[in-house]
Amino acid sequence: MTRVIAVAGAGGPAGRAVVRRLAADGVLVAAADADPTRLDGLEAEASVVDLLDPDATRSWIDDVVAVHGRLDGVVHLVGGWRGGKGLTAEALDHWAVLEPLLVRTLQHTSLAAQEALVESGGRFVVVSAAGAGQPTAGNASYAAAKAAAEAWTLALGHAFARADGDAAATILVVKALLDDAMRAARPDAAFAGFTHVDDLAETIAGLWDRPSAELNGERLWLTPRP
Repeated sequence: MTRVIAVAGAGGPAGRAVVRRLAADGVLVAAADADPTRLDGLEAEASVVDLLDPDATRSWIDDVVAVHGRLDGVVHLVGGWRGGKGLTAEALDHWAVLEPLLVRTLQHTSLAAQEALVESGGRFVVVSAAGAGQPTAGNASYAAAKAAAEAWTLALGHAFARADGDAAATILVVKALLDDAMRAARPDAAFAGFTHVDDLAETIAGLWDRPSAELNGERLWLTPRP
């Protein structure tokens, strides 16, 4: 049986790596991004979706289920970053940008997919940052948004547990992500503790081979714990 996995934020470096890796396993990937130009060349069923719109998000997920009869997973890779020199009024401007991107898109996607994932015993995956647990003055809004996204994902895991099935909601924690373009731009940089997007994709692809008891409501660290 072919797995059907939706990838939100598929057009970025991490999304492209995950789509490639899942497609290599024969997964049918339903990819979504708000920018149509970022979807070019993906080995996936590509849809332009504004995940800030709850109705559009639900329509995307419902269409995937209607066409393929199931949904085995959602990988949420919508990202963004803002930082400053300290805890100032600027942090509120950063929050206004980051909260919709990192939290609301996650809420809309998980609510749209929850029922289908319970039915299939699927996986819901989000990538978080080590900084969520160690906020700094300059990174307050980013850390707070990541922490909120983690809390929502853990609540989804609780809902899955109450449904008494095999669905799992999992948080993958990284220091930061690295891709080949970043490495080419700074060939002498160490990028210590960074997780390459290909390694992230490998971890994500393996989640469907692991029992939900190891994954549901868990933070899996892909970088050394601070």
